[in-house]
Amino acid sequence: MEWIQSFDSIILTGLRGFFCVPWLDKPMIFISQLGDHGLIWIALTILFFLVGNKNNPYRSGGTVLAFSLAINALLCNMLLKPMVGRMRPYDLMGYDILLPRLTDFSFPSGHTAASFASATAIYALNKKWGIGAYIFATLMGFSRLYLGVHFPSDVLAGAFTGWVAAKIAIYLYSRLTLSKKSRIS
Repeated sequence: MEWIQSFDSIILTGLRGFFCVPWLDKPMIFISQLGDHGLIWIALTILFFLVGNKNNPYRSGGTVLAFSLAINALLCNMLLKPMVGRMRPYDLMGYDILLPRLTDFSFPSGHTAASFASATAIYALNKKWGIGAYIFATLMGFSRLYLGVHFPSDVLAGAFTGWVAAKIAIYLYSRLTLSKKSRIS
């Protein structure tokens, strides 16, 4: 485990040294704050429900998105973060950050996990929108590194956790809708 910590610290220090420039501070803070409490994804889920009906796929997309976020919250925030209990990089490496200090653990990145869970769910609904959502999810993960609140392995684990959560949600939703249709027939 120590070699992962050392490798993460070296990569994070290099990334922050190369990319951190004053003109990027505000955009990175803005992108990161869009993911606070999953707000952007919850808002999108609500929008899908509002514009969806029986004749278009948006309501089912909203359902899959909601399932993805719920499963992700269980996996990431309730299971993995407390189980691993990893300290934040700024606490271990002693540097200042542009955000208020966070109170939860670092591994995995919850912002990244929620973003990749949502991007995967959106991709299942509409590939073009999904690609845009994956680009945004990647920016979200990068913003967490840029701001120094996560290690690279936190962000990678968050992306994987979110992807898995969405795949589980998509599978469960497809099983639920198939069993409902067979009962109706």
